[in-house]
This record gives sequence, structure tokens and C-alpha cells, in this order.
Amino acid sequence: MLSSQHRILTTHTGSLPRPAALTDLYARRAAGEAIDEAALDAAGKLATRHVVRQQIASGIDVGNNGEQQREAFFLYVRRRMTGFGGTWNRRPMADVVKYPGYQAWASEQDSARRSVSNRGALPKAIGAVAYLDPALIKAECDEFHATLSEVEGRFAEPFMTAPSPGIIAAALMNEHYDTEDAYLHALGQALRIEYEAIVAAGFLLQIDAPDLALERHVSFQDRKLGDFIDFAERVVETINQALANIPADRVRIHACWGNYEAPHDCDVDLQDILPTIARAKVGGWVLPFANPRHAHEYRCLKNLPLADGQVVVAGVIDPLTNFVEHPEVVADRLELAVRAVGDPTRVLAGTDCGFDTSAGRGRVAEDVVWAKLRAMADGARIASQRLGMT
Repeated sequence: MLSSQHRILTTHTGSLPRPAALTDLYARRAAGEAIDEAALDAAGKLATRHVVRQQIASGIDVGNNGEQQREAFFLYVRRRMTGFGGTWNRRPMADVVKYPGYQAWASEQDSARRSVSNRGALPKAIGAVAYLDPALIKAECDEFHATLSEVEGRFAEPFMTAPSPGIIAAALMNEHYDTEDAYLHALGQALRIEYEAIVAAGFLLQIDAPDLALERHVSFQDRKLGDFIDFAERVVETINQALANIPADRVRIHACWGNYEAPHDCDVDLQDILPTIARAKVGGWVLPFANPRHAHEYRCLKNLPLADGQVVVAGVIDPLTNFVEHPEVVADRLELAVRAVGDPTRVLAGTDCGFDTSAGRGRVAEDVVWAKLRAMADGARIASQRLGMT
């Protein structure tokens, strides 16, 4: 994958704002309503072209399709894999339960907007999980290629996302397999098809693995840290198995504590999970350092051993606030990350997480999103100059 040889390159975490009409279609379908699938397909393709143009105009070097043809960063798999059905509700996060006043406020906010829930009425694994048809991911890759050929300007490198088997195993309850390991294995083999298709299409693969941090204060909130670490280690091993045919330098992995605005004072520390995350056989790590709860943890990068060609995408933009970060603040954050890593060519500028990880759940207005990305690009230029790269 590209590294920041002559200047700090910019990227983001994947999901970008969806148009209101597209969000409405996804939300209605998720609620069980019949919709015009042809209209949904057309709206998704149109939205893809829009977000690609906006990324290029905002100064993004390593960009993607914004996940516009997916209802959410992992929930879309229920339409690409067998075995899912029924419904269940995810356990609330520990930090949400801890503050009833916040919980009531958040519930009121959520009820006021149409969105695809990433916690309620989720499907379960009630049968054998397998990928339905490789043509499904190929069609999305082909559409991204078509979009790139039609828009003015270009990315230095395009990427596409796919979920970790761990976030699916945690969020889509297992009611079929005898063990969690068997469920993880089945998910890994199904996701392997997507992973390999994305790379075969010429795109950098980003694996979205919030489970490597988030699940500590969700599924494992009442259990020992060691139990969670064991889960994370098994997820990383499953990911490595699914990546067996893919060169490490064509993959980066994103880990985070959940893309939701809340206290986050039950989050596991990065230092506790970094050794596990570092076992992933990938060429890059995408980690959040812009939010107030984890901004100090850039120091942990000193303990992330980087082999030749491996990079870190440092989160310097918060996707949960409509504040537009000052470019000087972005530059300062990048310099801190570079100081910890020890090499400016190993650091890219990125966002902490996606802006609309589940359709309609985003908290930042679309026009502000592009302003934040422009500020990131401006800040990366400032940092590059200060670091003597240009």
C-alpha cells in the first residue's frame, strides 16, 4: 500500500454520509417494508459518484466508495450470506447504562430520525453461514471502478471495506453452531470471498474490526479482561486465516471503541489490546486518536512494531462532532503520531471512524464532513512541511 513518502497522505475510515432518500430506502427495507429495489440500486450508484467526487475535491488521497451501496458497514452481509434470520436486540454498552440521564437523552435523539439500527432487531445465525454468490461483491467492485473512470481527478490509491468476522459474530447472535469458534470459522470462510475479491479488483482492503476494542464494554462488560483478550486473539487468528491468499501489504485493519457519542469511560485501554491487534497479518493499522477519550494513546504507537512497508493511519478527525478541526490542530496531532512512530513516511492522516456507519446514524452534517476532510488535507500539508517532507 502507499506510504507517505514525500508528504503525509490523507485517507478516512470508510463510511460517508448517505443522501436522505437513500437512507430512507435502507431504513424502510430494514423495518420490513417492501421497497423498489431498482430505485435503491440507482440511488446507491448515484450516491457513490457523488461521494467520490467530494472526496477528491476535499483532498483525500486514499479514498473509497463511501459504502453507499450498503445499509451499514457490517449488516449488509445478511443479504450476501446464507444462514441469517429471526431478530434479537444487542445488549446496551456499559457506558450508556452507567449514565441513565445520557441514555434517556440518546434514546430521544435516536427516535427523532429514520435510520438503520445497528443494535435493535438484528438478525441471528439460525443456519449454516456461507457466501451466496461472488457476483455480489464483484458487482460492487465493478461499480466502484466505473465510478472512478467517470469522475474528474483520481485517488492515489482506492480502497474498499469489509467487516471483521468478530463484529458479525458479536452482533448477529449464534443460534446454529455448537461453538463460537465454529461460528467464527464459518464467517471467516464466507468473508474470505469478499476479502479476496476486493484485492483481486485492484483495491486496498480495509477490514473493519471494532470488535477488537468495542466488545470489551458490550459482550464482555461483565467478564474478565482476559476473556475479552482471548476472544480478540481468536478473531485475529480467524482474520489471518481468511487473508491466507492476500499479500499483507494489500490490507489494513481498523479497530475502535464504537462510533457513537457517549461517555466512553468503560473503554478498554489501547495498551491492553495493542499486542493482540498487532498480530494481524496486515500492512497497516487504522487507529483513533482525535476523540477526547483516546487522544493520549498515540503514545502507544511506540509499542507497535512496524515491519518494512507497514504504516499507521492516525485518526486526527473526530466523526462525531460538527466542529471543523483547525488545520493547525490536525498538524499537531500528526506530529505527535510521527514522533511516537519515529518515521513520517509510516504515518497517514485519517478519521477516527466512519461518518455514517449505519445509514442515518451519522451525527455530522454532510457539508461539514467535506469541510472536516479539507481541514485534514490542509493540516497534513502543514505537518509535511514542518517535518521536512516537502
